[in-house]
Amino acid sequence: MRLHYLRVATKLAVINQLQPAESIMVTQMALEAESTLTDRFQTTVPSSVRQALHLDKKDKIKYIIQSDGSVLMQRADTADTDPVLDQFLSFLAVDMQKHPEKLQPLSASMRQSVASLVTGVEVDLDAALSDEDE
Repeated sequence: MRLHYLRVATKLAVINQLQPAESIMVTQMALEAESTLTDRFQTTVPSSVRQALHLDKKDKIKYIIQSDGSVLMQRADTADTDPVLDQFLSFLAVDMQKHPEKLQPLSASMRQSVASLVTGVEVDLDAALSDEDE
């Protein structure tokens, strides 16, 4: 979903009351919102924009600067993929479909073995990677 900042404001409640012939006019309107930059060039994304783009905490936003100076803002596609991992997972999926008889449930002893390997290991998924981990 793209939200284009136009100088045309409209109430969302009105959209539900439009007749089919008026729907063309709706596509040319956009909700207007503004926010203020801090001294560190940060801002809070207005609630109406977060709702329109279905944004949640830690989501990424993509900005597209048009040649006329207008800016399109959209939710960034966070589907970072690894082609090698994708191929391996595809291989596994095909193999499981071809040979379902080879699938076995995870035993209690295997579960305990895996648990012992990660006991005491703490992971912060939001922490930045160190230079050596990059």
